[in-house]
Amino acid sequence: MTYQYVAYNESGQIVKGKLSAASEEAATELLGYAGYRAVNLKLFVPFLNLDKLTAGLFRVKPNEIILFYRQMAMLLESGIDIIAALELLRLQTVNRALKNVLGDVIADLRSGSQLSAALAKHAAVFPPIYCRLLGVGEQSGDLETVLNHVADYMEKELATSKETKNALLFPVITAFVTVAVIGVLVTFVLPSFGKLYQSLGVELPLATRLLINTANQIQNNIAYILLAAAAITGGLAVYFRTQAGRYRWDKILLKLPLVGQLTHLNELARFCRSMSLLFHAGLPLTEIVSLIARGSRNRVLSQALADVQQGMVKGEGLSGSMSKNKLFLPMMVQMVRVGEETGNLDTTLLAVARSYEAEAEDKTRRLITLIQPAMTLIIGLVIGLIAFSLTSAMYSMYGQDF
Repeated sequence: MTYQYVAYNESGQIVKGKLSAASEEAATELLGYAGYRAVNLKLFVPFLNLDKLTAGLFRVKPNEIILFYRQMAMLLESGIDIIAALELLRLQTVNRALKNVLGDVIADLRSGSQLSAALAKHAAVFPPIYCRLLGVGEQSGDLETVLNHVADYMEKELATSKETKNALLFPVITAFVTVAVIGVLVTFVLPSFGKLYQSLGVELPLATRLLINTANQIQNNIAYILLAAAAITGGLAVYFRTQAGRYRWDKILLKLPLVGQLTHLNELARFCRSMSLLFHAGLPLTEIVSLIARGSRNRVLSQALADVQQGMVKGEGLSGSMSKNKLFLPMMVQMVRVGEETGNLDTTLLAVARSYEAEAEDKTRRLITLIQPAMTLIIGLVIGLIAFSLTSAMYSMYGQDF
């Protein structure tokens, strides 16, 4: 952190300046070593905080955090102390936001904090669930192994997320092309044909009249349509950023046909894998459920986990509490019950996670095979309807007298 100071030097003159220190006490000591007696010392807050600006523009990507964990584990295994390892990684880091975060972490470690506590101050970069695991590794003296386990977990989660995004990329591109083609036809092609038929005085079929009138209305009111669309989109974006709106959106995602099942399975797989990792590390179940609930990206699942935690506090057990909510599928509840009875909860949860991940991958492939022909059929029907309306009008001209 940077502090600005006003102090007296050994000659009794007033000096002003800035210095970097881990805390206000450390800054005072540094001034004393330099022969200064501090009069005023406060944290320096620039008018334009470049660090915050770059952190907002250049976010830390998950693969950068994975690489950081693996390199950190490798350096610790080679015998380098934590602060030296962090300083080395900070020098090698290209991402400015991550470099600034690691600088703060190093300053906290020098002031006496543990690595897990220092990382936990930057929840946007290092989620609490991973910081808690690192805390367990620090207590057990096996921090290197925990770092590798966390990196493995994040790699699996990132791979699953990429597969889902790549699977939905083609349908999104196809939908965009469909809207663009229809927009061009409605904005330019249909009005031109409408003016041509009007100049010829042709009596058009009903389908052609409806199509051309619709195109004319859209073209004449395009500004209002775009303004209304922007207002609706902006209103929905603001609403879905609220707590109630985010909960409603997550609930809608889980109920969507086809996509809802895929989202549900991915969320349950992530929950099972996280719980398996935390339980294997030796954390109590109540704390595990609380950590996963706070770190869940789906508000519906987060609320369900909070209810499960309340049930566990009442003595209902993990499987008993989960069985009360339909969000947790029967197979998952049964496997959790078996894990509780046998004492192998981490193993059974990992098996459930792998099962749901495989099922999600299969559903993703099937979803793609369904979406591709469906989108092609929709494009063909829309363009075919427009072509049929225009050609039927041309053929009707032959039976009319001009």
